[in-house]
Amino acid sequence: KTKNKPSVITELIGKERISHIYEYADVFHCDNIDRVSDDLITEFSIPAGRFDNVAECRYSVPTHWDIGKVYKRLILADAEKSGKDIITVLTEVYSSKMVDLIEDYNSSFYYDNPGEIFWTYKNGCVPA
Repeated sequence: KTKNKPSVITELIGKERISHIYEYADVFHCDNIDRVSDDLITEFSIPAGRFDNVAECRYSVPTHWDIGKVYKRLILADAEKSGKDIITVLTEVYSSKMVDLIEDYNSSFYYDNPGEIFWTYKNGCVPA
């Protein structure tokens, strides 16, 4: 909605508030996602950015649910294997080069095998 990369959003919201959002995710999931995102945009004064991967997309744009699942699988896998907490891994993933691969909707990377996505992340974000 704001045309910002995930790293910008996580930096503006901060780990403490992200932890709170994560803790109450089951409550937020019961609400309209557009309203929840609008509330967060307002609460954290998230400005409009210039990252517009949707406009650049020549093919079908995946839903936010589709892309969310890609990030979720990667974050949970890394948290499990590294022993780090979810919020730390979330901020690391969203601040990594993985974002450029996952958010490139003109490539097929975002719907690649979750194991391959994890391997790529752990190996410096260079696809095999």
